[in-house]
Amino acid sequence: MRLTTKSEYALLALVYIARAGKKNGYIKVEDICKKYGVSKKYLEQILSSLKQNRYVVTRRGASGGYKLVRPAEKISVAEVIRLMDGALAPTLAVSKYFYSSTSLEKEKKILSFFAEIRDFISKKTEKLKISDLV
Repeated sequence: MRLTTKSEYALLALVYIARAGKKNGYIKVEDICKKYGVSKKYLEQILSSLKQNRYVVTRRGASGGYKLVRPAEKISVAEVIRLMDGALAPTLAVSKYFYSSTSLEKEKKILSFFAEIRDFISKKTEKLKISDLV
């Protein structure tokens, strides 16, 4: 598994919103960009995807910004990575959510090895919640 910047920035944004939102309510995208040194335009695209998938809500105006829809304790790192990058598995031949047949299926020992990696990564990232990172 290799995270793209989409997953990295989505996780950073969710952690920041969870942490700062406890005190301030809605969080401005500029605050997240300033904290992590990320592009505002790119982060807005990521936050738009998080909004469409009901991880955050927005409010316009001077006191507006982004806020978590669900508690941080209910959002797993795995679901965020899957949303942004797709499969957690090292190959689609062993993916539970994004399965696709590949030539690796002809070699059961190789397939078994990659399934073990998938299970380990999945178990760790499903258990890890945004609240654990705050």
